[in-house]
Amino acid sequence: MWQRFLLFPFALLAGFAAIMACLGGLFLLLAYPNLPSLELLTDYQPKIPLRVYTVEGALIGEFGEERRSVISIGEVPPLLKDAILAAEDERFYQHTGIDYLGVLRAAYANLMQGGRRQGASTITMQVARNFFLSSEKTLTRKLYEALLSFKIENNLGKDEILELYVNQIHLGQRAYGFAAAAQVYFGKPLDRLTVADAAMLAGLPKAPSAFNPVVNPQRARQRQHYVLRRMRELGHITEAQFTEAMNAPLHVKREISEFAAHAEHVAEMVRQAVYEQYPEEVYSKGFRVYTTIRKADQEAAYEAVRRGVLDYDRRHGYRGPERFVELPEQADEDDFEEALAEHPDIDDLRAALALSVSPREVTVILRSGEKVALRAEGLKFAARALEEKTAPQRRIRRGAIIRVQRDDKGQWQVVQLPEVEAAFVSLDPTDGAVRALIGGFDFNRNKFNHVIQAWRQPGSSFKPFIYSASLEKGYTPATVVRDEPVVVEAEVTGSQRWEPKNYDGKFEGPMRLRTALAKSKNMVSIRLLQDIGPKYAQDYVTRFGFDADKHPPYLTMALGAGGVTPLQMARAYAVFANGGYLVQPHFIQKIVDDRGNPLGDAKPPRSGDEALRAIDARNAFIMDSMMQDVTRYGTAARAAKLGRRDLAGKTGTTND
Repeated sequence: MWQRFLLFPFALLAGFAAIMACLGGLFLLLAYPNLPSLELLTDYQPKIPLRVYTVEGALIGEFGEERRSVISIGEVPPLLKDAILAAEDERFYQHTGIDYLGVLRAAYANLMQGGRRQGASTITMQVARNFFLSSEKTLTRKLYEALLSFKIENNLGKDEILELYVNQIHLGQRAYGFAAAAQVYFGKPLDRLTVADAAMLAGLPKAPSAFNPVVNPQRARQRQHYVLRRMRELGHITEAQFTEAMNAPLHVKREISEFAAHAEHVAEMVRQAVYEQYPEEVYSKGFRVYTTIRKADQEAAYEAVRRGVLDYDRRHGYRGPERFVELPEQADEDDFEEALAEHPDIDDLRAALALSVSPREVTVILRSGEKVALRAEGLKFAARALEEKTAPQRRIRRGAIIRVQRDDKGQWQVVQLPEVEAAFVSLDPTDGAVRALIGGFDFNRNKFNHVIQAWRQPGSSFKPFIYSASLEKGYTPATVVRDEPVVVEAEVTGSQRWEPKNYDGKFEGPMRLRTALAKSKNMVSIRLLQDIGPKYAQDYVTRFGFDADKHPPYLTMALGAGGVTPLQMARAYAVFANGGYLVQPHFIQKIVDDRGNPLGDAKPPRSGDEALRAIDARNAFIMDSMMQDVTRYGTAARAAKLGRRDLAGKTGTTND
C-alpha cells in the first residue's frame, strides 16, 4: 500500500510532463515562426546614463533612468560568475535554454511543500523575458519564454548570453547590471568584490526590492547566506571562505549618490548644456563629459565655502530647533525614524532628535540609530536655548529636532543650517577654463546656482574697473585725489540728496590713487567717476564682459551699485591677471560617446590672441600692481598670511 503513495507524485509528474510535451510540440509548430528577431540581442544597445567627470576623470555626476556600466564577460571576476550561477542557474553551461532537471526538481518541491515555492527559470529564460516579454505569470508567456530561450541558445554562445544577463538585469536602486550594482551598494569595481559582496549581489535578481541591502538588510542577509551555502555545496568556495563570508559585517553604502567631489551645480550645468544639443539621447546613450574642473580645487572650494558660511552663521547666534515633535514616553525606533523622516542629513550636518535635555547634557539620536551625548563645549553655541527663560520656540527640549556636527577634535557639537547663501568660482585666466564652482551651500537644499544666476551688487570690488577707466583718461597710480566728503544735491540725483561715506566713516584728505584703492576710499572713486564721466565708464566696463544696462551711468556706479554675477566678476578680473585679454569662461573640456569616440572638444582661444584684447597691457600691469598692494597693506591684508607675493585683488561690501 505505502509503495503506491510513494510512487504517486512521480506518476503525477510523468503525466504532467507528457501533457506538457504534447502541448509544447503543438505550440512550437504554430508560434516558433512568429518569434521576434534577435537583433535586439546581437546589436545590444543598453540605456547608459550621462556621466560627468573632472578633468582628471573623477566621477562628479550621473543622469539617467538607469544606472549602468556595460562590461564584457571577460571583465566579470570568476568569483562573481560562480555566485551568479550558484544563485540562479547552476547548470547554465550544460542545458540548452531550459533546465529539465531543474523543472522536475522545482515541480516536485512545489508539490511536496504545497503552493509555488521554487522556480526553474534559467539565465537564458531571464534574458528572453527581460528583452522581449512582460513579467506576467501566464502559460502563454512561459511557452513563449521557453521558445525564445531555444532560439537564443541556437544563435548565441553561452558567454554571450551571460554577458547580456550581467549587463541588463535590474538589481535595485536604479542599478542595472552587476558593475553598476557593485558601485551603488559597495562603492567598488567588480574586481574588488569579496566573497560576501559577490554573494549579496548574486542574491538580488530573484527580488531586487525584497533583498535590497539598503532597504531590507535582514532579508538581504538571509538571501546572501543562501547563496553562500550554494557556493559551498557546488565547490566554488572553501569551508574557510564560507565561514569568513558568513561572519563578515554588512558594509553597504547608505548614501547612494556619492561622487568623487561635491560638484552638483557643475554637473547640472553640464546636463543642461548636453540636453540642449542632444535632447533625445542625453540620458540613454552613455555620453561621457569631461569638465575643466579640478578635483582638488573643487574639494578645497567646497570646504572653504561651507566653513565660511557656517562661521558667519555661528557669529549671528543660535536660532533654535528646526522643529518639535511629540514623543511618547516609550518611544521606539519607528517613532524616531518618523520624526526625522523630513529632515535629511546635509553632508556632515546631521539631523538629530533630542531624547533627554538638561542644562549640562543633551542626548540625541541620529538617523543611523546612533545615540550621542552632547556636553560642555558641544553645547556652548546653544547654551541659551537650554535656559528655562528662553522662548519655547527657541528652547531645546525632548522632541526637538536639531543639527549636530563633529568638530576638528571629533567631538559632537550643536550647529544649525545657515540661512545665508554663498558662491565660489575660480577660472584659469589664460583660457577661461573653470577650475572650481560652488553654486550654493547645498545643492539638494537649494538648486539655485548663485554663480551664474544670482545678480548682486559687487560693492567696492567693482572699483578696479573705474580705476582702469581713469588710467585710460590719463590718471596714474601717483595721481593725488582728495578723500573728502562729496554731496550730490537732489536736483542732480533726481530723487534725494546723496551724501556717501567711506566704509570706516573717516576722511584722510589728499592721497595717491594707489593708496586710495588699497584703502577702498569711496570718495576718491566718486571723484574719479565725476571726472571721467559716468557714461564713459558705463561704456568702458563692457570691455570686461559686463552688461551696460546693469550699470546705469550714475555716480553710484563708483561704489558698485550695479548688478553682476560671480562668474562675470571672475572673468573680468582675469583681464587684469592675463595682461588685458577677455577670455570666454567654459566648463566642458570634451564629450565622448559610450565607446570613447569624440563628440566635441573645447579649443578656446587663449590670452595672447589679440582678437581677445580688452585693455592695453600697460593698463593691466598697473592695475595688477595696485591690487597687489590691496593684499599687502590694504583691506585684504589678511591674505598676506599665505606668504605669497603674487596675490592681487579687491574686497567689496554692500549695505543690506
